[in-house]
Amino acid sequence: MRNGRGMNRIQSGIDQAGGDTGTDRVNHGRIDMKIARDGKWFYHGTPIPRKEMVCLFASTLTRRSDGSYWLVTPTEEGEIEVEDVPFLAVELFTCGSGRDCVFSFRTNVDEIIPLDRDHPLRIVCNRDGAPPYLTVREGLEARLTRSVYYELVGLGLEEAVGQERLYGVWSTGLFFPLGRLDTVI
Repeated sequence: MRNGRGMNRIQSGIDQAGGDTGTDRVNHGRIDMKIARDGKWFYHGTPIPRKEMVCLFASTLTRRSDGSYWLVTPTEEGEIEVEDVPFLAVELFTCGSGRDCVFSFRTNVDEIIPLDRDHPLRIVCNRDGAPPYLTVREGLEARLTRSVYYELVGLGLEEAVGQERLYGVWSTGLFFPLGRLDTVI
């Protein structure tokens, strides 16, 4: 029979990672980590080359009510800089068509996010025609890359909403306006 102590240590580590460690979380304040507008992650000014590491950091990312971004683990936390939003929507998936369509997006950290009630689009009206943002999770958003945005626009349709005729997409039984037809493209 094998020594059970090793298994106990592994289980103890899992238990601590999943819950309260019994100690206060160490707050490192502002750490020298940044997510650039193009989705690249930097530590001490140097790009983080390993996608697996970026995905690990991304899984601990939260946004506080004051708008600040934090990496939070069960034992440590630190504030980081985010130039725009932390994620990019880099690929679009569709299933179905018309009002029965379901749209999903893959982020630059390989999360698949459905376009639905919990993950709506946010349109920013400005002159440069910036692509919309997609809610990823509480307070965290992904900006649609321009190519994904154009692909989404190409799949849109005109719809009457109240007294207006808007252009947008149907997903999960909900209409998500992209804007008026003359302002979308």
